[in-house]
Amino acid sequence: MAVREAAVAVTRWQGSAHPSMSNIMRIMKDEGLRPYTWSNLANHRYGIRTHNYDKSLFVVDGTLEVHLPDNNQIVRLKNGDHIWIPASTRHMMVVGATGAKCVEASIRRSRR
Repeated sequence: MAVREAAVAVTRWQGSAHPSMSNIMRIMKDEGLRPYTWSNLANHRYGIRTHNYDKSLFVVDGTLEVHLPDNNQIVRLKNGDHIWIPASTRHMMVVGATGAKCVEASIRRSRR
């Protein structure tokens, strides 16, 4: 039996209001997650990596490029955008020209 891996999912911010840190934190906590914040200066690069957990990430302010080398794909995220990256998915990130402030949570899959 083949095991099908989950795909990366992107949700764009809907609405006219700028997404606030408190709104995004509330969204993640309502989903049962334990979010934390991070920020980085312009053009910072995170090398290619994988994690043994699913990653849920919102951009609160600024921009972030998520590179998915196995699919030759680049996802550009801006204020309020959300990306879900399944465990074991190779990815790298590049912070935009004005920096980025993000809210992230890790989701461990239960073993069966």
